[in-house]
Amino acid sequence: MFSSIRQGLFAALAGFTVLICLCYTGLALVISYVTEDMLVDRLLEREAVAVATHFGQHGELPAPRDELIRIHRDAASLPPEVRARVADGSERAEISTDTGPHYHLRALDLPGVRRVYLLADVRPLLVVSKLFQEVGGFLASVALGLVALALLLAYWLSRRLVAPLQVLAREVRNLAPRSAVAFSAAQRRDEIGYLARKLGATLADLHASLDREHAFTRDVSHELRTPLTVMNNTLSQAASRPLTAQELRQLQAGVAEMGNTVNLLFALARAGHIASETFDLRGCIEESLLRLLDGDSDEDRLALRLPDRLEVVGNRHLSMLLINNCVSNALFHGGAGSRLLLSFADGVLGMENTVDPSRPATTQGFQHGQHLLRRIAEAMDWRISFHAGGATYRVEITPIRPPISP
Repeated sequence: MFSSIRQGLFAALAGFTVLICLCYTGLALVISYVTEDMLVDRLLEREAVAVATHFGQHGELPAPRDELIRIHRDAASLPPEVRARVADGSERAEISTDTGPHYHLRALDLPGVRRVYLLADVRPLLVVSKLFQEVGGFLASVALGLVALALLLAYWLSRRLVAPLQVLAREVRNLAPRSAVAFSAAQRRDEIGYLARKLGATLADLHASLDREHAFTRDVSHELRTPLTVMNNTLSQAASRPLTAQELRQLQAGVAEMGNTVNLLFALARAGHIASETFDLRGCIEESLLRLLDGDSDEDRLALRLPDRLEVVGNRHLSMLLINNCVSNALFHGGAGSRLLLSFADGVLGMENTVDPSRPATTQGFQHGQHLLRRIAEAMDWRISFHAGGATYRVEITPIRPPISP
């Protein structure tokens, strides 16, 4: 089993190269020997035609035109090795002997005469064997050199073709957790570049998902601990005495705060998959006020200085959660007599509520959850800031405005 793709590719190229060399070498040998045999057979065929023609014209056997060919009138005059093949019924044969001669036999039937045999000792014509004997070492050296050159080329090709994949694998292996994903092969226009881009996008999405999961776990532990502690302390007193109306309101406020916090956490956990759009932020503000005021008709408590339409770019669901939490915190922590002012000027949405100076501790509750509100704003690329004063508490939100069409 190969330990890397480069070794596997080199082995495949090298094996294919050696196989091609062996196949072509064997094919060259076969063609050489077949050509040699066809040449000798053609000489015997021409001699047989000449003998038959001369015998038909003169009634006698002529002398062979080629000094390598002998005409035997019967099988008894043939060499023993050839005579054994004739006895087997062979009319054409190639006989190689251990003593040196290399015979080619051809039987010829002449009219009125018994069969004659044309026998050629073709040792002078066996150029292929002599060629390998004389220059076989040189040819073997050239063949080995070509094989070595082919193996070197296969090694170079394997390194060149696999190098981008090895660089990509090394970059993936050395990628630090939570680090920026950037692969050098992403600029390539081939399949490796496509793989690097898809792998980078997948790892970036995975890192973003892990970051949201870790943030969700951290926020659950941090943001829910305070309301749970307050509720547990209040409920622990219920075993010894009935709860007062103030304590019941605290429990209800804690439950409401936990519900808002859970909604925020789930929204932030899904923020990476929520698309942005252009919508009317004033509509979201009015919807939030109608729900939170719940029929409160005190006009002195609420003041709106907003344009008729406030077009912004973001996510409507996240913006509703952001407005709901800011308004609910302002109404609850400001006290029963607090006044709320919502205004929009110079691209900034301001939400300002009065605070009872005699109860400065109530502003601490409003600061609870600021981290989540900042994360919601950052998820939509908005900005949010908090300004605590002696008599007022102000939240400023800077949303993204859509481009003004000409």
